[in-house]
Amino acid sequence: MRTHLQRWLRVTVGVLAGAVTAVVELAFALVAGVWLLATLGRCTGRGAEARVEAGARRLAELERRRMAAFFGTELSAAPSGRPAVNYIASRWSFGLLGGVVLACALLGAGYASLAVWGWFVADIRAPGTLILSSIAGLFLLYLCVQGTYGVALADERHARRFLGPNDGQLMERRIGELVASRAGVVEAVHDERRRIERDLHDGVQQRIVALGMLLGRARRAADPQKSARLLAQAHEETQQALVELRDVAWRVYPAALDEGGLAAALETVAERAAIPVRLDCDLRATPPPTAQAVAYFVAAEAVTNAVKHSGATRVIVRAEQRGTVLHLRVEDDGQGGADPSGGGLLGLARRVAALDGTLTVASPAGGPTLISAELPCA
Repeated sequence: MRTHLQRWLRVTVGVLAGAVTAVVELAFALVAGVWLLATLGRCTGRGAEARVEAGARRLAELERRRMAAFFGTELSAAPSGRPAVNYIASRWSFGLLGGVVLACALLGAGYASLAVWGWFVADIRAPGTLILSSIAGLFLLYLCVQGTYGVALADERHARRFLGPNDGQLMERRIGELVASRAGVVEAVHDERRRIERDLHDGVQQRIVALGMLLGRARRAADPQKSARLLAQAHEETQQALVELRDVAWRVYPAALDEGGLAAALETVAERAAIPVRLDCDLRATPPPTAQAVAYFVAAEAVTNAVKHSGATRVIVRAEQRGTVLHLRVEDDGQGGADPSGGGLLGLARRVAALDGTLTVASPAGGPTLISAELPCA
């Protein structure tokens, strides 16, 4: 309820600001039209037209910023030339309509509250009429609340038509993002497979080969004591192979993620780190499994990089869910200089992009390094 009220108030302020700018735009359109007609056919006509186009572009840029601030609408940069003039010349009608809707909302609020304060300021002789007026005021207020959203939506569509991006451009951009994220996910999967193969070949496989050699020597040994020593070494190799195999499995996908959720998996990351890791996890709801998995891999890779490359002495991991977005922040006090285009961070960026999320890496020389990810959970 509170979120919806805040959103409506923000949109209402945006519509009110649009009504104010509409007055300016109407005056600009009238003055510019008269000026262009007066200079038509003269040598100064082109200069007047250029000034009109420049003024229209500044007003269009103001409208773009207003919609971004109050409506959350992302529009292209204000165009120059005739498109900006055409937009400003037609946009004022939406602004004035918004002003009328807001004025009707004030009128409806006044009539709706008449049943509360009307008894104290007037001699009411027809209570039924007063109650009916309040009900009509409530109905008018409800219509104006819905009309505010309608005006904002119409204003946004009108701006997209002239300023862009329009629906076709948005669809093309979305298709491009999907194609890029799909290719990135495929590449990330290949990189992960190569890393698993390398870990198995350089670690577990070498341990198993050494284990086989020790067992073979133990079988051929004639001295029982030597055979016992070789078997003891083989047993140690077995334990090391199991540890390395668990490490590989843990890097592929931790069982704690399914058993205890993201908080338990992040605790495992903190416990396995070679430096102190402070964990702050505030998850009021359970994020989707895909979002939890990506958040875990971002945290694990960031902590690993901090231990291996940054020279950090501590790491802070924060995970919280705000609305329908899971926010993850990993900050260390190392020397900085992390390369976002490096193999590990690039793979994480591809994982995050596959969920329509964003990954931000801030790592100036001298530190600190801050890696943040925003993952949609809707």
